[in-house]
Amino acid sequence: MPAALILLSAVPVIAGAVRLNELIAGAAVTPENARFFAVPTPVVTHIFCVGVYSVLGAFQFASGFRRRRPGWHRAAGRLLIPCGLVAALTGLWMTLFYPRPAGDGDLLTGFRLVFGTAMVVSILLGLAAIRRRDVTGHRAWMIRGYAIALGAGTQVLTHLSWFLFFGAPGEFARALLMGAGWMINLAVAEWLIRRRPVRSPRTLTGHADDHRRSPGVMAREGRRTRLSS
Repeated sequence: MPAALILLSAVPVIAGAVRLNELIAGAAVTPENARFFAVPTPVVTHIFCVGVYSVLGAFQFASGFRRRRPGWHRAAGRLLIPCGLVAALTGLWMTLFYPRPAGDGDLLTGFRLVFGTAMVVSILLGLAAIRRRDVTGHRAWMIRGYAIALGAGTQVLTHLSWFLFFGAPGEFARALLMGAGWMINLAVAEWLIRRRPVRSPRTLTGHADDHRRSPGVMAREGRRTRLSS
């Protein structure tokens, strides 16, 4: 799962790196990037925090690694929580205060505000849950927050599918495709949260047999086993 999550976040991380290179190298100012050159701090902070949150957060889903190194899980969480909050808050700031780019309408702005706020709330609820030692609640809220953060990766897939069949999306279609990316991720997150762990057939059979057999039968079977050995 960590490899799949890193792959999903690869496109937005690469796009962020390209944007940083533009700002550092002093690329030509265009209508598309003028807002970033005018006030670079929010977008630079956003790109850095999203990259750390997406890549490092993927390893929190490696259950075997977490069990072997519980200290690493806690240490990484102390970095992921502020990175996730800063990523969401800078995203909200850019939505509210940067000039709106071409192709972004009121509906998409509303989606960004709703899901950005939901990411902040999810991370804070996850933090509150672990402080009261509610591990199940902590896991659920952190998965939801991470799912929202990876919306940019899924939005690449929703846009690509639309482009292959219908061409470039208009303002309304673009907003729906962006919203679909967040909703798909949240649907998968809820499935992960609510699914029950599968117990092995051997364990289930053993418990069922023990309940069906009486103590006397189990004692006789034990004596036969000792005599045969």
